Amino acid sequence: MDLQGPFHVYDTTMRDGAQQEGLNLSVADKLTIAGLLDELGVGFIEGGWPGANPKDTEFFRRAADELSLQNAELVAFGATRKAGAAAADDPQVAALRESRAPYVTLVAKSHTRHVELALRTTLAENLAMVRDTVAHLRSEGQTVFLDAEHFFDGFRLDRSYALEVLRTAYDAGAEVVALCDTNGGMLPHWVGEIVADVIAETGGRVGIHAHNDTGCAVANSVAAVQAGATHVQGCMNGYGERTGNADLVTVVANLELKLGRRVLPEGALAESTRIAHAVADITNFPPASRQPYVGTSAFAHKAGLHASAIKVDPNLYQHLDPVEVGNDMRLLVSDMAGRASIELKGKQLGYDLSGDKDLVTRLTNKVKDLESRGFTFEAADASFELLLVEEAEGARPSYFDVESWRVITETTPDDEAASEATVKLRAGGERFVVTGEGNGPVNALDHALRQAIGQAYPEVAKFELIDYKVRIFDQGHGTDATTRVLIETSDGESSWVTVGVGHNVIEASWGALVDGLTFGLRRHHV
Repeated sequence: MDLQGPFHVYDTTMRDGAQQEGLNLSVADKLTIAGLLDELGVGFIEGGWPGANPKDTEFFRRAADELSLQNAELVAFGATRKAGAAAADDPQVAALRESRAPYVTLVAKSHTRHVELALRTTLAENLAMVRDTVAHLRSEGQTVFLDAEHFFDGFRLDRSYALEVLRTAYDAGAEVVALCDTNGGMLPHWVGEIVADVIAETGGRVGIHAHNDTGCAVANSVAAVQAGATHVQGCMNGYGERTGNADLVTVVANLELKLGRRVLPEGALAESTRIAHAVADITNFPPASRQPYVGTSAFAHKAGLHASAIKVDPNLYQHLDPVEVGNDMRLLVSDMAGRASIELKGKQLGYDLSGDKDLVTRLTNKVKDLESRGFTFEAADASFELLLVEEAEGARPSYFDVESWRVITETTPDDEAASEATVKLRAGGERFVVTGEGNGPVNALDHALRQAIGQAYPEVAKFELIDYKVRIFDQGHGTDATTRVLIETSDGESSWVTVGVGHNVIEASWGALVDGLTFGLRRHHV
């Protein structure tokens, strides 16, 4: 058995990750995700369980003809044969053969109580099921991995039997046995000790499949590798049932950047942020902002003390250069900001403020004053840039002058509420009075404002409101509390966020809408 062969990075997003509550993937989704995983350079992509459901069977049928993988091998997942049957006659084993996948991963019981209570068979028959199924698929030309389900718990209950399951798999021709912490209850030092013991006792090639119920899935995976495992399984963005699986990108980044082990093709890790976010778009589960390495906040700095140090050397408050994982450092402007934060943020936006102490002081004080009144600039870079331009150039960018606006919401005979907004403004030397309708007051205002401005600036036709968030302040004040609105606007190529604050949600929304259109026009160099 070759313990020193190429390290296996094995993705199970489309099978184990898809068991996450609320996550549903179409065949087209899975084909797209497989292409992205191949770009990342993973060695194995587990596509699903053919024969268990029509969608996975269809995926393997289409994948054989439509996928052209450059780095990865496609893996079909399935179970050992049923008790009392022959592997060659088992319909689900037949589906694995017919999947046309060059690799198969079989799940098998390695916990005595699971064998007796879940499979309802004998310990000896369970070993026969492992032996027969592995040997049969090997004879059909497929390479076999084995997932030893509930292995760590089973090992602690009955070490001898758990090891016997592994030996049986190796003897029958399994290339790798992945030790599964199926309940996710292990801690790193337990995992390391057991993996080392298994390798010493069996001489086989060992993998790790960790769930995150103790919050240790990544740490457990790294501990297994340090103990000798050369095959690691995980999911993009840590997807999976309950608390999820080991986040594959975090595991891989730790191995490459912290332990110096090359496990992906050269340069592939730098694509990890892009690919993790692309997968998140497909699954419709937004990536966690604080996700290690690839989260939008992974290299975000807010406190003025941090910014002062980063101004001297970014590595003083970062554990690595975010470029290595395709991410970027972000400076958050907030009421915690000091002069260094403002300077660095200005530099990111193309303004060198280092020689103008008075300007930096004005900006810092302005930000702190506005945030004390409910504004936030850490999530609204576009509004901060407009504020910076106003202070630096002496005037706020202006493409239109609003005379007045109003909005009315009324119910129709069928009890559906409809809104109508009227906006009066001057733009491009002309006066416009425009009425817009919408399914709510903000939607109506947005339509009216863009229709009016669009007559002078056709570029506005590209702009679209794509996200809208409301936050109520002054708890206890009820409906008269101060309201903050964040609006994200897109021009089809990029997006920007603006903030508005007011005594009611309409007033706050208007401020954010005006900022959003102003910033968009400035970006388009109008």
